[in-house]
Amino acid sequence: MNPEAEQSAEQGHAEDTARLEQAVRAAEQALIEFEIAVETFRVEVENFSRLHHQRLGPMYARLDELDALIAEAVAARTGAAEDQRRAREMRAMVQPMPGVEELLGGWMDGEGLSPEASAMLTERPVQPPRRVRASDEARRAYRELVRKAHPDLALDEADRVRREAFIVRVNAAYGEGNEALLRELAEEWSAGPVPAQRRPSRSEELYARLEWLADRKELLSLVAAELESSAIGSMIKMAPDDPDGLLTEIADGLVAQIAEREAHLASLVG
Repeated sequence: MNPEAEQSAEQGHAEDTARLEQAVRAAEQALIEFEIAVETFRVEVENFSRLHHQRLGPMYARLDELDALIAEAVAARTGAAEDQRRAREMRAMVQPMPGVEELLGGWMDGEGLSPEASAMLTERPVQPPRRVRASDEARRAYRELVRKAHPDLALDEADRVRREAFIVRVNAAYGEGNEALLRELAEEWSAGPVPAQRRPSRSEELYARLEWLADRKELLSLVAAELESSAIGSMIKMAPDDPDGLLTEIADGLVAQIAEREAHLASLVG
């Protein structure tokens, strides 16, 4: 091959490598954005699930108790074997299993009710649950930190280890909705070592990197689908801008059901 042809081939190879590097960088950024979206939704699901349990758990427990009391009242009236069997089944559903009190760490009182449920029945004020949903500011800080410190942007193994340890702290702060800590972490990262320029990668390494990114995206897609299809995930999708309002709406419906069952029970026991 003459020098001109060889130079032309080298230039073509360099251009191909540059385009491949650009494709890898674009795929990396796309994957990071997708990971941010999945992690954000996972935290939303986890926090909403906790809030759902705090606010609505006592109401569901009260409904179960009322269903058992109604079944027992019906069985006492009729004496029928089928009604007595149903009453036993309904009562078994609300009776705590051995050791549950210890597992709950005092969540229930002596009558088998939570403090929230007892307060609801006695009309005492209920302590509202702590808000656990991350604020918009916390979300912005989290997204910015992950974009900068994501392990996939590591230049070498030592840099990857540093980034992975840092992202663990970032995820924990975001899960708690701790804006102040996220700001501190942002300052810490900005003051950290400045990464060296990325060295050109060989075409084989770039192709392998693209394949890994595709596999990672597929795995995250499965995680996202599982989150979205879960009961809590489906509820969040019903009211993504106001999940707290959805909880209030559900709570109002449960209060109405409780009142209806209490009236039915009163009619049975006179």
